Amino acid sequence: MEREFDLQQEEQLYCGFFHLKRLRLRHTLHAGGWSGVLTRELYSRHGGVAVVPYDPVSDRVVLIEQFRVGPIEVHETPWLMEIVAGALEPGDDPEVVACREMWEEAGCEVRDLIRIYEFFTSPGASSEKITLYCGIVDASEAGGVHGLAEEGEDILVCPMPFADAYALLERGGIGSAIPIIGLQWLAAHRQRLRERYA
Repeated sequence: MEREFDLQQEEQLYCGFFHLKRLRLRHTLHAGGWSGVLTRELYSRHGGVAVVPYDPVSDRVVLIEQFRVGPIEVHETPWLMEIVAGALEPGDDPEVVACREMWEEAGCEVRDLIRIYEFFTSPGASSEKITLYCGIVDASEAGGVHGLAEEGEDILVCPMPFADAYALLERGGIGSAIPIIGLQWLAAHRQRLRERYA
């Protein structure tokens, strides 16, 4: 069966920190034929990068804590433990942006950058696609409060042993999908990284 979709209308609803569009479309069905016309809102955003900062010599991860508006809607704490991340603009080199964000958000220089995955964060409603990396760092350089004042960033840098970071994940202390994916990848590949870099 050939899969097709028919985009009938695209309307710009909002243009600011992100873009919001309303789409009217239909698509072919698995059982054959076409769906009815669907109306969907799309959170439209260029891609982003995220980096798991890891020191294989000391076996430490550099997590960051910052304020996020999303959890307010469901009455949860808006201060989340995360990994370094940033938005891409058209024409940006993801590796360059990853290294820049590492410096701006965590004060760490990347010694090596390992590409992990590229994935959609929430494809039912968003076009955002993240390129996830592991950044090899010296965790002894990490600490303090970082971020760009002009972007309203107030980022607490939290270096910790990998075992503590993973225990935090296991007990539900990390509520954002991107760091969960990154730390689970690190758990599976950590020994290889330690052998390679340490």
